[in-house]
Amino acid sequence: MTEFDITSAVKPSGEDVMSIPTTRFNVSIYLLDEPIKVSKEVTGELKGVVSGKMMGRMKKEAVKCPVVADEVPFLVCFACPSFIRRVKGVVHCAGLQPPAHYVPRKK
Repeated sequence: MTEFDITSAVKPSGEDVMSIPTTRFNVSIYLLDEPIKVSKEVTGELKGVVSGKMMGRMKKEAVKCPVVADEVPFLVCFACPSFIRRVKGVVHCAGLQPPAHYVPRKK
């Protein structure tokens, strides 16, 4: 049996192998009366990640995105590279990149 040295598994610089981005924005999630249209690309990306029932509920939610300064459907926010986590109705956002599937709404 070979011995395993735990110190060799840690990077010499002291950084974690996978680091979580810093939260720059805490954005509240709110319910909509009418769901905002979400592209099939977004729902297709999230098919295996989120159950159908949960996706149906998320289609009726939105956030005021601080990166694009507009209302964004939560599913688009969830697929965004800046999305970190969702905890108790609040999205933790890194604020680095705009949502990839963001389409400005006509007013």
